[in-house]
Amino acid sequence: MRFSRPLLFFLAFFICVVVVRDLRVLAKESAPRVQLHIDNLGPREIEDLTSKSVPRDYALAWQTMERALAENRPGLLDGYFTGLAKQDLTQRVNAQIKSGLRTRYQDGGHKLEGIFYSPAGDVMELRDHAKLDMEVLDGGKVIHQESLNLEYTVMMTPGADRWLVRELQATTTKP
Repeated sequence: MRFSRPLLFFLAFFICVVVVRDLRVLAKESAPRVQLHIDNLGPREIEDLTSKSVPRDYALAWQTMERALAENRPGLLDGYFTGLAKQDLTQRVNAQIKSGLRTRYQDGGHKLEGIFYSPAGDVMELRDHAKLDMEVLDGGKVIHQESLNLEYTVMMTPGADRWLVRELQATTTKP
């Protein structure tokens, strides 16, 4: 059976569209749930687009961080982290690689509370209340498992097309 070039092109295009759509659905499904509360944010008012992009980009940052720690791939951090956050997380992944460990998270969601949005719009400080289940693995064996309620101080800064996590400092409280 022989197909014409236009038909083959159409089939290839259709397959690409379906694959891209499915990948987007998977990415959205696996990104953590993030809620942003801006009642006390100031001194600058938050723009509508920013109020949507900050929680989206924060969720994608967590998704890539969780994947970097689970797969020991520090390069994954490049897309959503910068500054101290990227440096600290890269060191953590490299330490895991040296020790042969991996960390896996089951993300229960994040409640972001807006604290400060600079007048120039170049930095936003947030407080994150996160629920996580964490497993530390040695090879395929779980050697430590824990449910955590974490509070993070987060600094985010705008990049070319997304908000980046610049600082991520945690205080652990157990449930």
